[in-house]
Amino acid sequence: MAVNVEDNPYRAQSAEIIDIKQETDVEYTFRLAANMDLNCGQFLEVSIPGFGEAPISVSDFGTDWLELTIRRVGDLTDKIHELGIGDKLYLRGPYGNGFSLEEFKHRNLIIAAGGTGLAPVRSVINYFYDHPTEVNDFELLMGFKDPDSLLFERDIDRWKEKLEVLITVDQTCGVWGECVGLITEHIPKVNLSDVENTEVIVVGPPLMMKHTIKEFKKLNVPDDKIWVSYERKMHCGLGKCGHCKIEDNYVCVDGPVYNYAEIKDLKD
Repeated sequence: MAVNVEDNPYRAQSAEIIDIKQETDVEYTFRLAANMDLNCGQFLEVSIPGFGEAPISVSDFGTDWLELTIRRVGDLTDKIHELGIGDKLYLRGPYGNGFSLEEFKHRNLIIAAGGTGLAPVRSVINYFYDHPTEVNDFELLMGFKDPDSLLFERDIDRWKEKLEVLITVDQTCGVWGECVGLITEHIPKVNLSDVENTEVIVVGPPLMMKHTIKEFKKLNVPDDKIWVSYERKMHCGLGKCGHCKIEDNYVCVDGPVYNYAEIKDLKD
């Protein structure tokens, strides 16, 4: 039986790089010309023929473009970092559920993001920056290892104009105008005076997420008011290979965004 190539779920489409921004020594943001039906927090499988494929969160998107913030960690990402404007990447997706903005509209929203965990929530932040009347109160806590690992500095300067923004770094430094210390140390400072009308998003490395959630729970934030996004090795993106499976849950299909109440008892 003949197979229609258009029906192949592993078929990737090419997308031209139209801009590149260096974030840190090892992280670049690539803007690609692409028209995809995306939700905040979804991911794509990104590839270059001969160099492999990897899941990458969409860090922002518009009508005819999307951005991927890519850390240099191996052969594929080393090759991607060699590309320039006019070169092409190959994309499959989008995959995963993403964040439902309707859950956060006309409520208080707190986002706690650690390191590269800021990338999958950047489009959520940009949405409420552009639509400030659609959220009652918005606080953003960002934790980084040190000032040199800071992502999206151009966005952060803009976000500070309308949003409550706190940046902290784990390590001290000589010249630093922001906070020092772990992000968990600053959670008691957030506004939780109306906790029943507050939603919390926690994204970042697993240990940071674990202890950040613990701090919010100490402040009586219910489990069902906490949202998380899990990073896993999402190999196929289709719920077939099982690389991202936690018990009977396929993160690439059922996640990566979850209500914490639904997944807190899963054994990873």
